[in-house]
Amino acid sequence: METDKPYLTLHVRLGERSYPIIVGSGVLQSAPAQLCALQPSQLVLITHPHLAQWYGEPLKASLERQGVPTCLLTVPPGERTKRWEVAGRLLRQMAQRALDRRCIVVALGGGVVGDLAGFVSACYLRGVRTVQVPTTLLAQVDSSVGGKTGVNLPEGKNLVGAFHQPSLVLIDTDTLKTLPHRHFRAGLAEVLKYGIIADEALWQLVKDESVHLRQGHSPRLADIIYRCCEIKANIVSEDETEQGVRAILNFGHTVAHALESVVGYGRLLHGEAVSIGMVSAALLGESLGITPVGTAEEIADALRALGLPVALPHGVEFESLLGVMARDKKARDGQVRFVLIERIGQARLPVAVKEKEVLHALSVHRQKFNPEAAS
Repeated sequence: METDKPYLTLHVRLGERSYPIIVGSGVLQSAPAQLCALQPSQLVLITHPHLAQWYGEPLKASLERQGVPTCLLTVPPGERTKRWEVAGRLLRQMAQRALDRRCIVVALGGGVVGDLAGFVSACYLRGVRTVQVPTTLLAQVDSSVGGKTGVNLPEGKNLVGAFHQPSLVLIDTDTLKTLPHRHFRAGLAEVLKYGIIADEALWQLVKDESVHLRQGHSPRLADIIYRCCEIKANIVSEDETEQGVRAILNFGHTVAHALESVVGYGRLLHGEAVSIGMVSAALLGESLGITPVGTAEEIADALRALGLPVALPHGVEFESLLGVMARDKKARDGQVRFVLIERIGQARLPVAVKEKEVLHALSVHRQKFNPEAAS
């Protein structure tokens, strides 16, 4: 960790596609200089209307004062925005402005904006550069790093996309001060995930800081974000396109993506769905003899302490979840695959599981963690 600089800096090492991640309070103040250094012909800022007012318009004005033509495109907030029709509209708006191959797309927002803008930049003119400026905790620790982009289909989440690495990631922790508490807590699910799959010390730090983190702040927040990014950067550097170890980042996501699809995008935040999905995955691991008995309860306790849900949504039918899981990107030869953990801090690559094993884990989940299950 580089402590001799005002910000914390690390690198995703991918040869010619390597890029820095810069973390700290006030990082956005350096954004105009950082972006100008990339020598773009034009810049496209993609963001939400309220973020445009807070951050987008000032950034646009600063860039244009430095002679960089900049346009600002807005999309509505929420997971429903991450769809093919919105991506097509953005691509047409870029084409109408005659943007060339030296332009840069800047994703200013949370995970939805990052995935959508990244996908658009991967498609436009067969690929132009992108810069990620994540403003939510979930995006800062997860979706802004690693080059996964995509949009949802009615049939499932992230079924259309591309690997398209950014040229730069700028993480300003000050943007979290205006983030609604629910969204901040949702991001904590991904934070805790990194500890569960790869770093027991991070797991313990998050637990120790849970009182502060639940309230939306912690003196260790920048360090925690940095460590999450460091774990992901190391994994992505080793396995860019998820052919091996990168798959462990999907712990909790098999059930999570199914829940989001079945319940309806937007009713559950992504981090909330991941929180529930991690409990299901731990229970599945316990039933298969891979995860030590009691780990699911330990994970659930840590999630509750952060203000996150652990119960399956009321009325969700297991068969519906299985139907979505069968279409999940991680499914293979018709079999559902789960990332499981051998202990806190150690994940196992995805394993194929039988439907009856998944159904059993979901049933145990409902019995143990849903208040209405006893009735």
